[in-house]
Amino acid sequence: MEESVVIQAERIACDFLLDQVKTSYQIIGKGIINQICVVETESHKVVVRMNDKDSFPGFIKEKWCIEQAAAVGVPGPEVLSIGIVNETAYMIQAFIEGDNGVDSTVPTCEVWRKLGAYAKRIHSIQVKGFGGNLIDPVQGEFQSPSHAGSDGSWQGHVQYNINCLTEHDRLIELGVITQMESQRVRKLFENLKSEPFRFGLNHGDISLKNTIVNQANQVILLDWNPEVSVVPHATIAQLMHYQILGLEESASVEEFNAFMDGYGISEKDLSETKHFLLLRAFDNLRWAIDRSPDLIKPYAAFTKQVIDMIMD
Repeated sequence: MEESVVIQAERIACDFLLDQVKTSYQIIGKGIINQICVVETESHKVVVRMNDKDSFPGFIKEKWCIEQAAAVGVPGPEVLSIGIVNETAYMIQAFIEGDNGVDSTVPTCEVWRKLGAYAKRIHSIQVKGFGGNLIDPVQGEFQSPSHAGSDGSWQGHVQYNINCLTEHDRLIELGVITQMESQRVRKLFENLKSEPFRFGLNHGDISLKNTIVNQANQVILLDWNPEVSVVPHATIAQLMHYQILGLEESASVEEFNAFMDGYGISEKDLSETKHFLLLRAFDNLRWAIDRSPDLIKPYAAFTKQVIDMIMD
C-alpha cells in the first residue's frame, strides 16, 4: 500500500530540514493540481507541495516565477527546495502566517486592487517567446509546443485557429457556431494576427484563494500556473473566464473593477481581451476534440457562451 500523503510530506521535509516532526496535516480544497501538506518541526514550519515526477518542470518554472516576481515587488512564499524522490516531484516552501484571501477580514476589493497592481508588475518581468514551457530560465524564454497546424508561435497559434474555420468545422456540427458566425470569427482572428501585442508573463490563476493576507495586511501571491502571452489581455481573460463559468473564486463586478483600477486600465481596453478569450475558448475546445473527448461538452458550452457575449 502507498504511504499516505502526510507521511510522504513528513519524509520529504525531514530529509531536507534534518529535524524531527512535531505536527503535520494536509490542506484540503486549496490546491487543485498538487497535494499540499504543512509540516512543523522543532525549528521550522514548511509547506510541502507534491505531484508525480512529470510535474517537476512545473515546479522549476514556478520557483523561477516566484523569484522573478519578488524582484519586482510581488511578495510570494520563499521556495526552500525542489526535487524528485520516489517518483514524486516536490516543492518545499516556507509557511506564511496569515489568512487565505477568501477568509481574510480585509475587504475583498482591497485585495483585488492589490492583485491588479501585482499583475502589472508581473507583466513587466523580462521574458521571451510565447507559451507555457520555460525552456531557458537564464533568458526567461518560454515556448508553446508545436503541433499539427501550428509551429508553436503566437502567429502560428492564431493561424491554426483561422485554418480550422472551414465549412466542415466540427464546431458547426456541435452547434457552437453557425456558418455566418464562423466568417465573423475569422475576421476577428485575422485582426488579432495583425495586432501589435505586447507579450509578458502571466500568473495564470489570479484569485483570492491564491493569496495569503498576513498580520500586516500584506497580500502574498501563491500557486502559479504561468505562461507567456499577450498582456494584459491573457490575465484579464482568465478573470472573465471564471466569471462566465460562475466559479466560486470569480471576481464580482466590484472586485473586477477594483482589479482594473489597481492595474490602471479601463473598460475600453477590453474589446481585444474578449476576442483573445474567444480565441482561447476555440483553441481549448479543439484540443478537447483531439485529445480529451470527455471535456468536449463543457468546453463547447463555454465557447458558445463567449460567442453569444461577443456576437450580441
